[in-house]
Amino acid sequence: MSTANATIDLRSDTVTQPTGAMRAAMAAAPVGDDCYGDDPTVAALEARVAELLGKEAGLFVPGGTLGNQLAIHVQARPGQTLACVPMAHVQVHEGAAAARISGVQAMPIGGRRGFGVEHLRELVAEEANGWPTLGLICVENTLGAAGGMLWPLDELQRLRAAAGTTPIHLDGARLWNAHAASGQSLAELASTADTVSTCLSKGLGAPAGAVLSGPRDVIDAARACRYAFGGSMRQSGILAAAGLHALDHHLERIGEDHRRAQRLRDGLRDLPGWEVRPGDTNIVLLTVAERIGDAERIAGPLRDAGIVCYPNIRSELRLVTHLGIDDAIVEDAIVRIRAVVEPLMTAA
Repeated sequence: MSTANATIDLRSDTVTQPTGAMRAAMAAAPVGDDCYGDDPTVAALEARVAELLGKEAGLFVPGGTLGNQLAIHVQARPGQTLACVPMAHVQVHEGAAAARISGVQAMPIGGRRGFGVEHLRELVAEEANGWPTLGLICVENTLGAAGGMLWPLDELQRLRAAAGTTPIHLDGARLWNAHAASGQSLAELASTADTVSTCLSKGLGAPAGAVLSGPRDVIDAARACRYAFGGSMRQSGILAAAGLHALDHHLERIGEDHRRAQRLRDGLRDLPGWEVRPGDTNIVLLTVAERIGDAERIAGPLRDAGIVCYPNIRSELRLVTHLGIDDAIVEDAIVRIRAVVEPLMTAA
């Protein structure tokens, strides 16, 4: 694929366009009114994802944020806390929704690459000193703020054992990537969580949608809240069909995104002015040198050169590979990035 003078969008794996085959599947989808529960394509998607994850039931929602927030709303009470990693998606990228909608306060523990049993016990121990009670534990796989790192299953199993009756929600927006990178089944990766939200518009390349999976009574409660939150849709089988197509045709190719992300890391590693962080999946993080200070000083000129990207945090640049990025585009991106960054760093 020629990319001469073309824009290369590395902002996120959410920027993918539906393939021709996916559009055809959407156009041909049998539909009903999902608010009445009679859209057959939505029902098929919910059942399939739940089965893949080893859960009783699934709920199709417009996006992963709503899936996460429904899980919080139906499993934690107002005035309780939500344990999560620092910079978890539910803490910093969902508009403070847990507090605004459910009265639940995010309580970061551990580090960007996860937290352990000891962190959880320390949090619970403070309840005796007047801290609010823990209502829900939220884990991520992959860990977005850590650059798509895996949260090892054995660590999650230890957390499950320590959690007791406290429910665990898995933000599995990129659980498909964790599956591809670890070789573990989706059901294994989901086994330590009561509820799981999986996104269809990231690694799978669908235009929209996520599925919240879990026990049937929890999903029934979430379905009622979905309507109250304005997240119910009518003939949404048109969107659900994209998810079914993606599961059939895009799940097995996700490892290609990981390989291409590693090629980006290797091709940019020796550039001065940043440190290439290790990664397991499709997110490349570049920590800028202290003398540069602000990653936007690099991201801005890159965008001018047709490499669309943004900081992950103030001191880090983020590049994400996805369905719309092939080998030729990766090589072109490396050439363009080097052409921008080398003189920029020399002048800094």
